[in-house]
Amino acid sequence: MSEAAPEEPRGELTTSTMAMPKDTNPSGDIFGGWLMSEMDIAGSIAAWRRARGRVATVAVRAMAFHLPVHVGDVLGCYTDIVKVGTTSITVNIEAWALPRGQDQRIKVTEGEFVFVAIDGAGRKHPLPAEQN
Repeated sequence: MSEAAPEEPRGELTTSTMAMPKDTNPSGDIFGGWLMSEMDIAGSIAAWRRARGRVATVAVRAMAFHLPVHVGDVLGCYTDIVKVGTTSITVNIEAWALPRGQDQRIKVTEGEFVFVAIDGAGRKHPLPAEQN
C-alpha cells in the first residue's frame, strides 16, 4: 500500500515570518490574533497587486484554526484570489508552518478574506481591468 502524497499549499507564497516569543499566550502557543494579522497582511498584498493600489479589509468570511503554531516555527502565508467583483477581491489564504528542526510544513490555518479597492480618501472605487 502506498502513502498518499502530502497536501501542498494552494496559491502563491506571499509572506514568510518566524513566530517569536512575544506572540505567545501563557501556554506558549502563538495567539490566533497574530496568525490572523499575518494572514491579513498576506491577503492585502495579493489584493493590492490585483487592485494596483490601496485596499482595505472589509470581511473575513471564514477562518479555521487546525493546529497550533509554536515559537520558532516559520509561518508561510499562501494566497489565491478566488473572486474579483467590481470593487472587491476575495482571497483564500492558507497559513503553513515549518516547525523548527523539521523539513515538512503543515497547514495550520486557512481563511477567506475580502478586500475592497479604495482611493486616497478611503472611498471604494472600481478595480482596474486585469492585466495579462
